[in-house]
Amino acid sequence: MKSKRVIVTFIMIASATLCLILLNGTGAFAQQANPCAGDVENFCQGVQPGGGRIAQCLVQHKEELSPGCKIRIAEVVEQLKEVSQACGDDIMTFCAGVTPGGGRIAQCLKANQAGLSLECKATIFEEMP
Repeated sequence: MKSKRVIVTFIMIASATLCLILLNGTGAFAQQANPCAGDVENFCQGVQPGGGRIAQCLVQHKEELSPGCKIRIAEVVEQLKEVSQACGDDIMTFCAGVTPGGGRIAQCLKANQAGLSLECKATIFEEMP
């Protein structure tokens, strides 16, 4: 039961964090400051944004990505680990009924900020734009 909870928590956190960190908000891949902008344009043209589809496209092309984008994705993976450790219980407590994707978990965490653990607050809100 506990391992299933950990897997579900990780999936929820991964969706939220990828949306927050990798996408950095709506339309961020169009900005040249994003190291993955060119890769999205090259490999994911025509992919409908939302639901993690662009992130999934990048993962499918992981061997072909630019060095800067590969570094950024590695940073995201590391941040996912940190968020998973710090906020897993809070997400299960406050956001268990929230469908991952589209920043909904992040919105749930923001809406419940007052009740979050100090560790989660320090980790997730430090990472959020």
